[in-house]
Amino acid sequence: MLNTGNIVIVSRIQSAVTSRPSRNARALELLFAKAILLATTVCLGGCSTAIPLPSFISQEDITGSIRKPVSPLSSNLDAEDWRRASGALGIALDPQGSGAPVRWDNPTSGVKGAFIPVGEAQAVDGLICRAFVSELGGSHPAQSLQGTGCRDKSGDWTVSDVKPWKKA
Repeated sequence: MLNTGNIVIVSRIQSAVTSRPSRNARALELLFAKAILLATTVCLGGCSTAIPLPSFISQEDITGSIRKPVSPLSSNLDAEDWRRASGALGIALDPQGSGAPVRWDNPTSGVKGAFIPVGEAQAVDGLICRAFVSELGGSHPAQSLQGTGCRDKSGDWTVSDVKPWKKA
């Protein structure tokens, strides 16, 4: 004979067990919630993206930075002009060279120039330095400049003390 009181207790235990989610179901719920959160973050992350409009704002307005000149010789020279000019500078100032002027040009920009070594090369603080006069022209107004070029131990030339030169 069955006791009806025991049946009620067993049925209540069964309903409590079946109404509680299993561990796998709970793990799936957490995984799904994390996937929804990730998708929402990715979708809403684009809302804060700024798209620059270069046609309305210049680069100087955005950064406020100071534009560094490409060439230590003249602000009229672009990167390719300076690349060609610095090659000629190294040849002109080389202490083993003839001391003759060395010309250079950039057919693309129309800029051209020459370096004329002045005096003999001097050792200064472990560097080989030599004074020069430079003539620039072509597509820009003509300039005559004087300065000093120094070669370090790696063979790279740096230019310093550049100022306008007036012919006597």
